[in-house]
Amino acid sequence: MRSLWTGVAALAMAVPAMAQDIGGEVQKQMPSLMTIYQDLHANPELSFMEVRSAGILAAEARKLGFKVTEKVGGTGIVAVMENGPGPVVLVRADMDALPVVEQTGLPGASKVRVTTKEGVETGVMHACGHDTHMTAWVGVARIMAANKDKWSGTLVMIGQPAEERGAGARMMLADGLYTRFPRPQYAIAFHDAAGFPAGMIGYTPGYALANVDSVDILVKGLGGHGAYPQATKDPIVLASRIVTTLQTLVSREISPLDSAVVTVGSFHAGAKHNIISDEARLQLTVRSYTDEVRAKLLDGIARIAKGEAIAAGVPEDRMPEVKIEKDEFTPAMFNTVDFTNEMAGFLKTRFGEARVVQQPPVMGGEDFSRFSREENKDIKSLIIWIGGVPQAEYDAAKKEGRTLPSLHSPFWAPDAPAVISTATEALTAMAMKLMPKT
Repeated sequence: MRSLWTGVAALAMAVPAMAQDIGGEVQKQMPSLMTIYQDLHANPELSFMEVRSAGILAAEARKLGFKVTEKVGGTGIVAVMENGPGPVVLVRADMDALPVVEQTGLPGASKVRVTTKEGVETGVMHACGHDTHMTAWVGVARIMAANKDKWSGTLVMIGQPAEERGAGARMMLADGLYTRFPRPQYAIAFHDAAGFPAGMIGYTPGYALANVDSVDILVKGLGGHGAYPQATKDPIVLASRIVTTLQTLVSREISPLDSAVVTVGSFHAGAKHNIISDEARLQLTVRSYTDEVRAKLLDGIARIAKGEAIAAGVPEDRMPEVKIEKDEFTPAMFNTVDFTNEMAGFLKTRFGEARVVQQPPVMGGEDFSRFSREENKDIKSLIIWIGGVPQAEYDAAKKEGRTLPSLHSPFWAPDAPAVISTATEALTAMAMKLMPKT
């Protein structure tokens, strides 16, 4: 079993002398922060259920002198510290966990089980590392509050619910995040990363994460006896044709220079060997970066579903129903290019060139994008990656040619101290740079 303290000493030694001010304060906070982390990790909460987690963040912020408002956009919290004239900087952490049974075998592994609102009993795990996000959020709040003589402006720290459902940011904005509280000029956040060593920092100028759409297709047929298929319109065959033709959207209708994904993640139909069902259900995840490509994909899905049904001779009143889950749409994350490059250069001076590396964009989704998109396009925004793979595990996997656990895996176990200490220092340093004392 791996120790939770792997790598902290090595990271502390790697911090350049010019960064020892904040870095030293972070290390002093680490024992207390790790206690918070272990609590959050052992007590994860699903989307829309983050009551306990939000309460921990709210209590910590209140002790530090923040003005705290709870139940913003559901279970979200907003903590504001006004500290003289200057810009408004938003720092965000997401709070929700996933319906995953933890299989890391580590001390303090989650044993939580709940029944979801849909009536499904499941284990719950912070398989995406949001527990490290919340803990670093506390670290940033503590150090910013203890160093008010070193910065000037307004710090807005938010604990966001329901990121995994693509709903939390939208709900907080709809609940008046930018009208009830100071509107930021800058928004910063981080996400732990399962693809590179613990304590490294990744950044991506421009598009960093994708548009995410969830699409349901109800394929209608005419059911009957499996021995007499000629008397039916088999929805399984029709749905299979739809699945196959959907693959041509990316391969033949989207430019090879544009990124796009259409994945059918669920296919359900029928209940018995010798019965042809009268319907089949498909669930899709659709990924893109630009609004133009997104529109082509969504329009193409509807066209293909109907076209295949017509080709199969399905009656007009039995055409497939295509439903886009609008409430769970996550817009693409766009890191403001000049701002991202400026902050990356700044982080390199603090952590060294070797620890701050540009990363390619990915097709995952992150609703932090909403805080600077749509009507908020004048807000400069940046989400950075903090590597979470313990160095020894990373080196061994690379040598042996094996795949490491990904985010959302029941085996994902980041080097929490390395992630938390690096993220706390990086976010605090950026916030202070953005709000200099004049």
